[in-house]
Amino acid sequence: MAGMYRSRVAGIGSYLPEKVLSNFDLEKMVDTSNDWIVERTGIERRHIAAEGEATSDLSVKAAQKALEDAKLKPEDIDMIIVGTVTSDRQMPSTACYLQSKLGCRNVFAFDLNAACSGFLYGVSVADQFIRTGMYKNILVVGAEVLHRFVNYQDRETCILFGDGAGAWIVSRAAEGDTNVIESTHLHADGDLADLLTLPGGGSIQPQSQEVLDKKLNYVSMKGREIFKSAVRTMALCCKEALEYNKMSPDEIDWIIPHQANKRIIEAVAGQFNFPMERMIVYLQETGNTSAASIPLAFDWAVQNGKIKRGQTILLTAFGAGLTSGSVLLRY
Repeated sequence: MAGMYRSRVAGIGSYLPEKVLSNFDLEKMVDTSNDWIVERTGIERRHIAAEGEATSDLSVKAAQKALEDAKLKPEDIDMIIVGTVTSDRQMPSTACYLQSKLGCRNVFAFDLNAACSGFLYGVSVADQFIRTGMYKNILVVGAEVLHRFVNYQDRETCILFGDGAGAWIVSRAAEGDTNVIESTHLHADGDLADLLTLPGGGSIQPQSQEVLDKKLNYVSMKGREIFKSAVRTMALCCKEALEYNKMSPDEIDWIIPHQANKRIIEAVAGQFNFPMERMIVYLQETGNTSAASIPLAFDWAVQNGKIKRGQTILLTAFGAGLTSGSVLLRY
């Protein structure tokens, strides 16, 4: 766009807690089996935050790696966005805790709740602030400590979720740099809000003994409906990005979808005949980490030599809301 700056991914980082909860561990906790979980989801294990380890603690470790990768210091950061549904406290924001723990300047910091689409929402916001010239270096984090909001007596949900954090430094690109964020596309359909929700603890049903007794403080999900919506919305978001940029699937090196379920990922790839060997799949190690899932998978793919600088990457996600989105970039 004439007269506007462009943004690039200057640095990336991620963090997974040390403790691992395997499918075999879950077999001892709930009526399920490793084979059943792997067959239906592709998940083999998930990482669990230690006692006293908060979302901001995971965020700090991912952010420090991203800063190192970008060769920047905390004082270089102009803005902090944290995508999360499991903030340290209802207030203040996790981003404020992160700003303090990192030692950043007194900068613009806020949390963004778009569930599993939260990281893409955050990247899109950062891209806009870079494009207008307001800021040069923005820290975007997706981080969750989801296991504390999961009912380990509910085998439909407890097998899915894990903890983790991923971070990007989104920076102003130098003039002529072609490795930039090309476009972002975001959506929300509140008519489907009840398909995936955490019923208790908000202004509708504030925390109370009744909320605890009815287990309304845990994630509630309608799995079949979510599956259908996830496939449809992520495929549409991918097609939207391709059409906007006048590109074909053959021009995409990698697609990184939200890491929720391998069957969903396979179905999305099938929507436009995209080869599975070019879909980044990391959920076997992490489970569904909500807003952290895409930056975790991205960092893993870079560290393992799959994603390289100069390649064209398409990110897509869906989440509670129902939210959805895509980001197309040249890394």
